[in-house]
Parts: sequence; structure tokens; C-alpha cells
Amino acid sequence: MEISETGATPEPHAPGPRRVKRRLIGALIALHAVSLLAAVFLIVRSRGDAPKGPDGSSKSLLSLRPKDSVGWVSIRGPIMGSESGKPWERGAEQWARRIEQLADTKGVKAIVLDINSPGGSVGAVQEIYTRILRVKKKHNNLPFVALFGDVAASGGYYIASACDKIVAHPGTLTGSIGVIFSVSNMEGLFAKVGYKSDPIKSGKHKDIGSPSRPMTPEERQILQTLIDDAYGQFVQAVADGRKMTVEQVKPLADGRIYSGHQAKELGLVDQLGDSVDAAKLAAEMGGIKDENPRVRRDTERLNDLFEMLETRARLSLGFGPAGVTVGVAAPTPRGLLYAWSGGW
Repeated sequence: MEISETGATPEPHAPGPRRVKRRLIGALIALHAVSLLAAVFLIVRSRGDAPKGPDGSSKSLLSLRPKDSVGWVSIRGPIMGSESGKPWERGAEQWARRIEQLADTKGVKAIVLDINSPGGSVGAVQEIYTRILRVKKKHNNLPFVALFGDVAASGGYYIASACDKIVAHPGTLTGSIGVIFSVSNMEGLFAKVGYKSDPIKSGKHKDIGSPSRPMTPEERQILQTLIDDAYGQFVQAVADGRKMTVEQVKPLADGRIYSGHQAKELGLVDQLGDSVDAAKLAAEMGGIKDENPRVRRDTERLNDLFEMLETRARLSLGFGPAGVTVGVAAPTPRGLLYAWSGGW
């Protein structure tokens, strides 16, 4: 018979507080062990099927080797920097990190960038572009293949120019090579509603692009010089990636869009095809002999899981689902964030 800590005699078969505590700790340890085993199983499974021994039986976990595969990164929507930088959000930093993680994964012999984007901001696009070049250099020219979906225009094409090959659907909308900075003049509207802006600024160009007054010729020249410089970087990136001269690219880079079929004829796309064709091309370039190459998307699935959990947490707390609103270019210098956009 046990005596409880309070000195009272418990019921004959009722466990004491210490025993309950021990059972609870044991249950937590068991749950943790099961979770750990499940995680190990998922990791092993994601690295490929277990190799077979001479007798046809599976080898032990320690003998497993990652199967050669094609890494797959899907880039969807406007290419912008994420607001918080959380690893499960969608943004240039996260996409660049996924590319780097897949390149560092054993067994990944090539990477496909599945692009369906009208473009994005200058810095975000160049973040992904330079990360691709850095990864290729680090991993001895790891092959990259760009796959175009419905739209791969402007900044979407800029990213693809860092890849070794580009595969597009015949009806894909692509091109739109150029830069835009939109400034709105709302002076007349402000006068009707009685609104007047009176900025206090450190220099005469600090409010350049203000919607409350006309742009001066000097300001227009400043912004045009800025756009010309960014445009030159874009054209040079396309020329480098497509093995063309700047003079060959410029006639194609006046902002117009092309179908995948037209882009193929102009040398902006290497091959017409679908996701299967892109995976097979990447496998061939990576030296994978399998007729049906394995495609590795596990880092993407993990990030999607985190995103789903965060959304559920927001809903349970009453904040509502997180959303992103994309509008027209802002009437201030923030409009530069939308440079290289596809122009819906």
C-alpha cells in the first residue's frame, strides 16, 4: 500500500502522483521515438528505393544509397522578396535556398526550374539568377533546365537565361525582355478633392516620382538613365545565357512577347515540350541512364507542409488566411519593385 505525499491513503488500485508522472514521461518518450522512426523512414524513402541484395532481399538502412535523380523547383507567380524571410514562405530567398539545397543533396545530378511567372522585382530576380550561377560553379557546372509553363516572361525569362537549356510549350507566353518604371500623375484628381502635398526633403530629387506634381525633365532623365542601366544588365544576361551577342539580342528585347513556338525559331528557347521532356533532358545532361528518371521534390513538399500548418494556425487564431495582393506599379519610387513585370 502506498501513502501519497499528502499523507492520505489512495484508493487500492489508483496510481499515485509519482507513478502517473512516470507513466506520462514514458508515454512522451515512446511518442518521441515513434516520431523519430517515422522521420527516418520518410527520409530513407525520399532518397530512393532500397537496393536489393544478391538474394533479392532489401539491404539494411545503413547500406542505402541515394538514387540518382533530377531536382525540381517550381517558381510560381510574381518573383518578389518575401516579407518575413520564413523558410516556408514563397519568395526569391526561399526559391534560391531550395535551389542550393537540392544542389547540395546527394544523388541530384541536374535541376529543373519549372517557371510560371510574369516577372518580378529587380533585386528578387537577380537573387535567383546569381544563385543559379554560383551553384553551377560550386558543383562543376551542374546542369540546369528551365521549363516554361503558361507564362515565363520578363523576370521569368531573366532567370531562365542562367540555365543551360530552355524547354517551352508551343503556346507559352515568353519574352517581354525589358524594364519598366511607372509613375502616375494624380495632380488633377488631388486638386478636385482638395488634397495638397507639401514635402520637406533633404534634396531636390528626394520626392522623385511623386504623384502630386508633374515630373521635371531632369527627373525624367535620371529615371531613364536608371532604366537604361537595368535594361543593359538584362540584355547582357540573355546574351550570355543564349550564347548570343548583345547586338543579336537587342532587336528581340523591345518588350514584346512571343509564343513558345516563335521563341524557338528566334533562338530564345531550345526545345518545345512538356514536363516529361524537361525531366528527361535534365537527366540526360546529368548522366542519368534511367529511361524514367526520378524527380526529387521533397524539399518543396516540406515547405508546403509548413505553409499549410501556418495557415491553419492563423485560421485557428482568428487572423484569417495570409494573402498577397499584387497590383499595378506604385506611383512612387517603389514602382521600381515591379520592373521586369510581364505587364498583365
